[in-house]
Amino acid sequence: MDFVIIGLALVTFISTLIGGILALKFKKALPYFFAFAAGTLIAVTFFDILPESLEIAESVNFPIRNIMITIVAAFLFYSLLEKYFLIHHHDADEGHGHIMGPIGAGSLVVHSFLDGAAIGAAYRVDPAVGLVVALAVIFHDFTDGINTVTLMLKNKQKVKNATIFLLMDAIAPILGILATSLIGLSPEVLALILAAFAGEFIYIGAVNLLPETYKHPNWKTVFTTITGVVLIFALTSII
Repeated sequence: MDFVIIGLALVTFISTLIGGILALKFKKALPYFFAFAAGTLIAVTFFDILPESLEIAESVNFPIRNIMITIVAAFLFYSLLEKYFLIHHHDADEGHGHIMGPIGAGSLVVHSFLDGAAIGAAYRVDPAVGLVVALAVIFHDFTDGINTVTLMLKNKQKVKNATIFLLMDAIAPILGILATSLIGLSPEVLALILAAFAGEFIYIGAVNLLPETYKHPNWKTVFTTITGVVLIFALTSII
């Protein structure tokens, strides 16, 4: 592994940290971070994760219907999971964190790992393509850092816990890059994993985060949500 790919790994780490630190530092602006996170999560699902899942499935003649079933199943699973904890765990209202924070942030960590794997794999095939993929991931990881912290704080998790998940999210792309030479997933499994992410991120963005913006109904939150969507659209258009 040469110094270029090592440098790219370090930049992804820094990019994620910067995004998360901004979210931690400006907690008074959390409604706008909620709006931004909602826009980016929904956008990254439809502009990045879902197309990638469908493309992989089509390349190996894997039934698209299975992808759609997985998306719906993931959406319903996280919906039922949250409803369960809302009904049986009222401690969140007493200062203890809601379980959906670590679940959502943990999924972003796994997604960041896959982003790192994408950089490593693309770089091994063609260094020029790897650089393009890395640039998109680096900018995308900035929003991942924001989203990780935002999900934790929105679900009443402590700042310490949010910081831990932020560090995990920052390290994940590095591990993904390193793992490209050690770990292999079948295309079918990878397509289903991405489809599960799509269902979860649709749920988190549209059901968990977007309603928070309705508590602050002004043009700024609307603009921030649209900004998140446009930013992800621009980043995913680079590749």
